[in-house]
Amino acid sequence: MNKFALATLAILLGIGHSASADVLAKIKEKGVLTVGVKADYKPFGFRDPSGAIVGIEPDLAADVAKRLDVKLELVPVISANRIEFLQQGKIDLMIATMSDTPERRKSVLGIDPQYYSDSVNVLMSKKAKVASWEDLKGKVLCGTSGAWYNKAVNAKYGVEVKAFDGSEKPLFALKGGECIGYLYDQTFVQGKLIDTEWNTDFAMPLPGIMEAPWMLAVAQGEGAFAKFMTDTTIDWMKTGFIVQEETKWGITPTAYSQRMHDKYKGN
Repeated sequence: MNKFALATLAILLGIGHSASADVLAKIKEKGVLTVGVKADYKPFGFRDPSGAIVGIEPDLAADVAKRLDVKLELVPVISANRIEFLQQGKIDLMIATMSDTPERRKSVLGIDPQYYSDSVNVLMSKKAKVASWEDLKGKVLCGTSGAWYNKAVNAKYGVEVKAFDGSEKPLFALKGGECIGYLYDQTFVQGKLIDTEWNTDFAMPLPGIMEAPWMLAVAQGEGAFAKFMTDTTIDWMKTGFIVQEETKWGITPTAYSQRMHDKYKGN
């Protein structure tokens, strides 16, 4: 490698090292943490009657802001734009029900350990004659654009997935008869079945499949912020904060949440 190439590499490495502290420093300087969360995914992030975004993930975001001693700004995101918002600097941190995949790790800096894990399931009309995943072959399910499991379920079970932006449009389509069920995260389906509006005519008759962890994410190169979030996540697991949040918002704590609490609580 010639001197020019070495000098260029040194500059790039220097930029990367400097950038690793940029977001954390900027957050503290401006006194505001901006977090991308879902606003259409009960109980993880949704709007209350006043229009405020509330739920498990806004509570996690509030805890991060408290630890940094700054104010919190929540920005609603959907599956199709959450990575883009992080890359563009519109948000400092993403806590938005995002499953952890190798492809996504190429675009963002995922935080380990993963803060959550969920399965895939279907919110389905009680009139549907479906007793197993195999019974779905050739049938249409509504889905959310960008969900990693759409193609996998199509390939394994022969399901046609009709995808829409966000989490609410597929629900409207389900009610409108465009599909027999909504393919989505099991915790979301659980959240819907808390409400009489849904549990009267809809159910979750199938077992969950394809359990996959969810990850928090910061922009690539933000090593200092990533380290802070790793320490924060471990503390959530140690104290049982996430298990408490699940219970608070009306869903059964997942095996993953309980397992991680048991792993870290003695440390």
